[in-house]
Amino acid sequence: MSSSTLTLLFILLGTPCSFIYFFSSPNRNKNGRKLLPGPAPLPIVGNIHMLGNLPHQSLHYLAKKYGPIMSIMLGKVPTIVVSSPEAAELFLKVHDVVFASRPKVQSAEYFAYGGKAMAFTQYGSYWRTVRKWSILHFLSASKVECFAPIRKAEVGLLVESVRKVAAAGETINLSQAVAKVLEGMMSKVLFGRLMDDKIDFKPLVDEAMHLSGVLNLSDYVPFLAPLDLQVIRQNFHQDDKIDFKPLVDEGMHLSRVFNLSDYVSFLAPLHLRKEVESVVGRNRMVEESDLPKLAYLDMVIKESFGLHPVAPLLVPHESIEDVTVNGYFIPKKSRLLVNTWSMGRNPKIWSSNAEEFFPERFKDRKIDLRGHDFELIPFGTGRRGCPGMQLALISMRLILAQLAHCFDWELPDGMLSNELDMTEKFGLTLPRANHLLAKPTYRLIA
Repeated sequence: MSSSTLTLLFILLGTPCSFIYFFSSPNRNKNGRKLLPGPAPLPIVGNIHMLGNLPHQSLHYLAKKYGPIMSIMLGKVPTIVVSSPEAAELFLKVHDVVFASRPKVQSAEYFAYGGKAMAFTQYGSYWRTVRKWSILHFLSASKVECFAPIRKAEVGLLVESVRKVAAAGETINLSQAVAKVLEGMMSKVLFGRLMDDKIDFKPLVDEAMHLSGVLNLSDYVPFLAPLDLQVIRQNFHQDDKIDFKPLVDEGMHLSRVFNLSDYVSFLAPLHLRKEVESVVGRNRMVEESDLPKLAYLDMVIKESFGLHPVAPLLVPHESIEDVTVNGYFIPKKSRLLVNTWSMGRNPKIWSSNAEEFFPERFKDRKIDLRGHDFELIPFGTGRRGCPGMQLALISMRLILAQLAHCFDWELPDGMLSNELDMTEKFGLTLPRANHLLAKPTYRLIA
């Protein structure tokens, strides 16, 4: 075999082998630092092609192969994905300060004044000031209590509107009905009055949450930004006349109630109805003072958060410096995604029926939603945990208790609950792809 032939053979065999080695198994970087396991990235796009339309589900299955802490490349951006309570605690508690920032993304530039909304702004003095004033004026325990009359009035209007539908024997779009009452709460809290009827608030929040969560190629492959391949920039320009900043900050909190209503209202089991009736009776509606006595209600809400977390990957974090976690080197400006959807369906945490709606699993298991128990962190935890948790929870409890207490529910056209389309629509939040339609029957004694 001639030397030229041998050289050509080495080139033909060596080039693809080198390519495979470079992209598939770099356990250490050029400085000899240990790197996290993960799938081999492609040039330019990295692992973006592996995420599909429901990234939280794709990452869930990848984690089964690569483990609860894995690394992927989103374009040029190194990204860590954690899928277990232990891993989440490492990043959100042990290394909380390092991962306390947020990445700059194109969507936040459009609807949040250059990323100035509290949920999306980078870690620093501005964020601390905005958070402090938001809690002081809107989200502290005393302020949440002050807004109780608003909640009572708006939920009363919801019950009355559903009662009219029940009297007519019709079906109601429960997703829209709950959205309307939350819109009323939000506008009165923020502006002291109902918003202009010409502005349909729910689609604006939905679109903002969807576009801020969808994988935008421009954020990961910068040279594609001018092309606006996903028409994201164009979609935001359509809403240029809307002042998104206050809506985004407050909408992040109450969007949790928007979306949870898609999943639990019709599922509220007979046990919940009996519990509410034993505390309240059938002669009046539920009051906020009744809520602490409704233990099963809390179980239903926790179970719903586990199966259908509102933010399946939380809001992405970003590291502010190089850090070593569990012996693995993670460079500055790495993204962090916490897959709460995956944790909520892990049989090692919740037993073999993890994917079934079974609120009783929380009967003898004390789980604190404030972020102390990493098995269930729907509001995040640490410095970037959601400060509107209390407002969202009390609104959620009141609405669900009221709907379960005041009405019997059935799905339209004789549909069974296991026949309901539970397809998800991915974004920063995770609503059902299709609205929830149900037929109510009023059950209180006048």
